[in-house]
Amino acid sequence: MTLVQRDEGDYCIYCGAIEGARDDGYIAAVVVNQVRTINLVPRESFRDNALACGHRWASPEAALSYAMAKGLEVVKTEQSRGIC
Repeated sequence: MTLVQRDEGDYCIYCGAIEGARDDGYIAAVVVNQVRTINLVPRESFRDNALACGHRWASPEAALSYAMAKGLEVVKTEQSRGIC
């Protein structure tokens, strides 16, 4: 498993590339947490342990890239809706 983390404003994005059970590629996973909130209690905004219905990417980098794009999309959506 390969993991990366990125802070994006009030959010923290955690991405993973998980090896397929049959050595058939990498599954992308993402968790987005809002870490700075009004009441100072972090909250999970989004989680998907098998993005794209468990599609297998050829490399961990490709899976991580997809996961990060989805995480950034969640952050952008929440920021535009003004969720705190």
